[in-house]
Order: sequence, then C-alpha cells, then structure tokens
Amino acid sequence: MAIKVDVKDNKIEFALRKFKRKVKDSGLLLELREREFYTKPSHTKRVKKSKAKLRIKYDKLRRERERKLKGF
Repeated sequence: MAIKVDVKDNKIEFALRKFKRKVKDSGLLLELREREFYTKPSHTKRVKKSKAKLRIKYDKLRRERERKLKGF
C-alpha cells in the first residue's frame, strides 16, 4: 500500500500537503498507532463491545431527536 505523489515544477510544498492529505484519508497513521503495541484479544473484544454500546446509545438519541423534530 504505497502512497505516491508526483512533484511537478519543483512545487515541494504542494506535494507535501497532498501527501499528508492522502496519508490522513487512507487511515495509515491510525492503523500504525493501533499496532504500535500488542493488545490482548480480550481487550480488543472489550473495546469493540463498548464502542457498540455507545453507537447504539447515540443512534437511539438521534432517532428520538428526529422524531421530536417531525412533530410526533
């Protein structure tokens, strides 16, 4: 998964900004931070379960807010 950026007319600053944007959009740094240290499978499951709970909670709140805005 190599990220390539062409430098045109010696515009290094522009190419560097483009490279940083591509790295950010690809999620490469996030993955590197996650893989920096070993995480036990039990910890991974615990984190996954807590994220799912938060997602469900905020989806429920969003649906309630939308229902109130519609006038129910």
